[in-house]
Amino acid sequence: MSDLLGMSAVDLAAALRRRELGAVEVVRAALARAAATRELGAFVEVTAERALEQAARRDAAVPDGPLWGIPIADKDLVARAGVPTRYGSRTRADFVPTASDPLAAALDRADAVSIGKTSTSEFGLTGYTEPLGGGAWARDPWNPAHGAGGSSGGAAVAVAAGVLAIAPGSDGGGSIRIPAATVGVVGLKPSRGRLPLGSGLDAPDGLAVTGPIARTVEDAAFFLDALCALAPYDFSVRAADSPPFLPATAADPPRLRVGVTTVSPWDDDLEIAVDPAAIAALDEAARSLASEGHVVEDAAWRPHGYGPLFRVLWRASAARIPLTDDDLRMVEPLTAWLVREGRALDARGLLGALAEARVFERETIAAFAPYDVVLTPALAQTPRPIGWYDRDDPERGFAQQVEYAPFSSFVNVAGLPALVLPLVMAAGHPVSVQLIGRPGGERTILAAAAQLERLRGPLPRPPAP
Repeated sequence: MSDLLGMSAVDLAAALRRRELGAVEVVRAALARAAATRELGAFVEVTAERALEQAARRDAAVPDGPLWGIPIADKDLVARAGVPTRYGSRTRADFVPTASDPLAAALDRADAVSIGKTSTSEFGLTGYTEPLGGGAWARDPWNPAHGAGGSSGGAAVAVAAGVLAIAPGSDGGGSIRIPAATVGVVGLKPSRGRLPLGSGLDAPDGLAVTGPIARTVEDAAFFLDALCALAPYDFSVRAADSPPFLPATAADPPRLRVGVTTVSPWDDDLEIAVDPAAIAALDEAARSLASEGHVVEDAAWRPHGYGPLFRVLWRASAARIPLTDDDLRMVEPLTAWLVREGRALDARGLLGALAEARVFERETIAAFAPYDVVLTPALAQTPRPIGWYDRDDPERGFAQQVEYAPFSSFVNVAGLPALVLPLVMAAGHPVSVQLIGRPGGERTILAAAAQLERLRGPLPRPPAP
């Protein structure tokens, strides 16, 4: 069973299609591993009976969809008909949807097998997954006294702990990349508009997109290809690269120009201190790429005015959550603060922020245009202890999240693709770097990340629980 759970998604898919493995066999192994790692808080709901029934139907059919028989799990922000969906909130503790969201329905059409719901922060609003109601607290498999990041914390833990080879997440300000970097797996935020489902274009701010979490770059590309195929149309806007992306991970990329920076657009607002381990990982990535003939240089980038802009966008995003006055008395202090602040915005303030966001997008794309890839630290700090974030002072709690992950949200505002990759070990824990691409440049960052992964060699796995 351990060998089966250690297989990559690519190898698992091939073995399932050749009937060397059965979907029921694979799903049983995933369910057993989910039970063994329950204390890590990856899942808020495990739907074992439903998953085994679905797996049996896969085994009785001819392999068809790109994810045929592969176990996945839905982030608890995604509704699946008949399965409790709590959004990490006590306000939705008893909600059981009668219809599936488009992403869940599309994953079914791709012939994946959902084994349950992964834990998330309340309405996905925070970069840590420690909901006070409606969900499990996601813990770092390397040290369960530490949080796993968020808001796709449960999905990242499920992958890192060996329950799943791949898992879908969503990223509106780093919610795929923060937990992936925290627990040492690969997380990919696609370009705005890349995926027909979860494109980022269905909301005025354009921040949140769907993307893959995986143990390897190859598996991230495999899952991205599957996600791209889930609707009968391609990129919502014209893209530089088109699927399939998996072949890009098999060969070294052509000579790239790589920019390296530790500048964060939050530097004007907060005291951003980057941990030496994060700097060491960034330096290792730069040295490794330079050793392969790529041109590596400091990226000249000095953004200004970002902090106030993102605060408005995040508050406005929270204001869209349908919460009654009674609900606001039940939610966490940070959620209530964000919603109330967002509802207090007037049209002029919101439209002004949206216009400023487009200016920031253009300026960032222009600043990064000379580079095929921009390297940054994935996180500024090492994983934080459970309970570290200030829940009583929302302003301070928000600042703590930024100080932990100051290189994340600006990528969403700019609409760029980005990937986090664990690269080195420090004090017994993986430390990751972030690769940012040009708009629509997923193929390039996947190729560069795969090359770094090959140069790095295998990393150890988290200790068994």
